[in-house]
Amino acid sequence: MKYVLMFAETEQFAADLAAMDETERERAYGRVRQWFTCNADKITSHTHLMPAHTATTVRLDQAEPVITDGPFVEGKEVISGFAEIDVADLDEALRIVASWPACPLVEIRPIAG
Repeated sequence: MKYVLMFAETEQFAADLAAMDETERERAYGRVRQWFTCNADKITSHTHLMPAHTATTVRLDQAEPVITDGPFVEGKEVISGFAEIDVADLDEALRIVASWPACPLVEIRPIAG
């Protein structure tokens, strides 16, 4: 079964990362690279997204589309990247996500089809 793991950063996580010195930040990124290496046999694709302020949002729930710069979110989390995984079931996806070493929120969503 295929799932998309959407990695969401919180304002606090972004602030903590920005406050790290270069050595600490490199260790944090190293843990992320290690996570991807350890799960490479399950990950079919992945990418890190540009910062939220580079987004464009199109709202289609009105008479005419409304286009705004930046993300349209009601919470304080923003999706910073994603990975597609191919695993046996949700339990296996949960086991993989449980070891994610970075941002504090991961949404797991099945892929249709």
